[in-house]
Amino acid sequence: MSEEAIHCPQCNSPFAYHDGAMMNCPECGHSWDAEEQAAAEAAEGAVLDANGNVLQDGDDVVVIKDLPVKGAPKPVKAGTKVKKIRLVDGDHNIACKIDGFGAMGLKSEFVRKA
Repeated sequence: MSEEAIHCPQCNSPFAYHDGAMMNCPECGHSWDAEEQAAAEAAEGAVLDANGNVLQDGDDVVVIKDLPVKGAPKPVKAGTKVKKIRLVDGDHNIACKIDGFGAMGLKSEFVRKA
């Protein structure tokens, strides 16, 4: 049976063991909840909206403040609903199409999940 070694998050020791409730490190004495740590590590790479909700590809979002658009005579108004977003890497981490504006990128901190 091959089981992947769990390393201590404090000292990186490969000798951590599970005592039934918590993970423990015999080298530094650190104790932690492995499930809580795994959930935190999974959430690190997640894209969050303005309220802290995790966004995923295909979600619908609502713009929470007026956003100026370069080259457009008017801003994207607060309350505009954006359907079927795509998450991308970069500063503007949401790729979408907005009626009246076309394809554009948005920052996740200016939207909330619909």
